[in-house]
Amino acid sequence: MISAPGPTVSASAAPTAWNRKHLLGLEDLSRDEILGILDTAESFAEVSTRSRKKVPVLQGRIVFNLFFESSTRTRTSFSLAAKRLSADTQDFTASASSLTKGESFLDTAKNIEAMGADVMVVRHPTPGTPH
Repeated sequence: MISAPGPTVSASAAPTAWNRKHLLGLEDLSRDEILGILDTAESFAEVSTRSRKKVPVLQGRIVFNLFFESSTRTRTSFSLAAKRLSADTQDFTASASSLTKGESFLDTAKNIEAMGADVMVVRHPTPGTPH
């Protein structure tokens, strides 16, 4: 995840600093980290009511959405969220990639990282693949 200033969180919230490089699930998160995520999300609720629903939090960052199975709602939700945070987005489609020629998931991810991805959102049918 990327540390970047966002909308102001309410004074009653004591946001926890985010020191992790990856978010692969909730199991390893502390209660404070989960509350920090929820507080941050709540601070964006006001943004969604504006006529212009865009903030510059991820401006200049690149978000790749790597989806290895069909998922219209999840893929478009992540893409729209990144765009509302002013990120540049790139949607990856497995069927139109070198995976069809035998390239491994790891090699694909390394190539995308080499292209300058700041964030990779991964949805894969095999549990644990992003790990």
